[in-house]
Amino acid sequence: MLLKTFGWSFAITALGLVAAVFYGGWEAFGVVAILAVLEISLSFDNAVVNAGILKKMNAFWQKIFLTVGVLIAVFGMRLVFPVVIVAITAKLNPYDAVHLALTDKDRYQQLVTDAHPAIAAFGGMFLLMIFLDFIFEDRDIQWLRWIERPLAKLGKVDMLAVCISLIVLLITSFTFATQAHQHGGAHADKAQTVLIAGIAGLITYMIVGGLSGYFEDRLEEEEEREHEEEEEAARTGRKKPAVLLAGQAAFFMFLYLEVLDASFSFDGVIGAFAITNDIVMMALGLGIGAMYVRSLTVYLVRQGTLDDYVFLEHGAHYAIGALAVILMVTIQYEINEVITGLVGVILIAWSFWSSVRRNRALADEGEGTDEKAEVSSGV
Repeated sequence: MLLKTFGWSFAITALGLVAAVFYGGWEAFGVVAILAVLEISLSFDNAVVNAGILKKMNAFWQKIFLTVGVLIAVFGMRLVFPVVIVAITAKLNPYDAVHLALTDKDRYQQLVTDAHPAIAAFGGMFLLMIFLDFIFEDRDIQWLRWIERPLAKLGKVDMLAVCISLIVLLITSFTFATQAHQHGGAHADKAQTVLIAGIAGLITYMIVGGLSGYFEDRLEEEEEREHEEEEEAARTGRKKPAVLLAGQAAFFMFLYLEVLDASFSFDGVIGAFAITNDIVMMALGLGIGAMYVRSLTVYLVRQGTLDDYVFLEHGAHYAIGALAVILMVTIQYEINEVITGLVGVILIAWSFWSSVRRNRALADEGEGTDEKAEVSSGV
């Protein structure tokens, strides 16, 4: 079962890591492995959401999402999108960006380095909004309660996440401009670019969030309609057959899943720029990770077992928050890519272990309750 579900992902992982060794030696192997783990960890919650919606769709639309949808996710967002980002920020056409990356690494590296403040500001704002929207939401299950409980209360203030993000952007831009001026003003003109790129990242997040919200509303309307039909069937005594979403409803759900995947792809791709500027290693690492989104989705549809690890979503969002901070810092200071990658991996591993401990504690409590019940009943 496990090999059948994850077989293609394991094969792509092996091929990708071997290709990384041939491409850049063991250092490239390490970077690609970190990128893959980062993308996989950030995709856990995405896979959970995908599985929950896919269960309501018929076999045809499930197959469409797991084939066409994955092609869009892997080739569109993980392979093409990084090239588009570099092309826009370096003012190149996509072909020249790819050609330079493969044939003139020094020139490409220089272009990406020059464009890095804009990329980091755009991505930092996008990732920061994802983290803040998550951490300001009041949740029944809390991981780090000493942080999450007071922040959930603060989250009741409207538009707080946007205000904090804009304050961070203004401070970063002002600091960058001041540092550049003190060092001769060589990069003073880029302070405005940082500000504009950061605002663009904020706007992009709000657009993606708006589209996701629209499709979520359509899903809720469909679920309410089905609930009403079930109640009507119960009143009349007719048994309503379980109908999986098809037609227009399924098409909207397919679009919704693609928008969701695009939003999750943003954090993976933007986070990857905090680890490496090499689009070949980026494509290998993110491509491997994207395959696991499909495998995890299929596994969840069939088993649903990852729902038990309730803190994984928290760990993924804390990793996103850490990447956001790191990206904003790298506008002015250089941070080792291995450290950047390990921060996310450690947070995910910590949240996974916390989930395991929680499950064990709940199991022990359940056993203790059963024993008390047996004693009180005289068994």
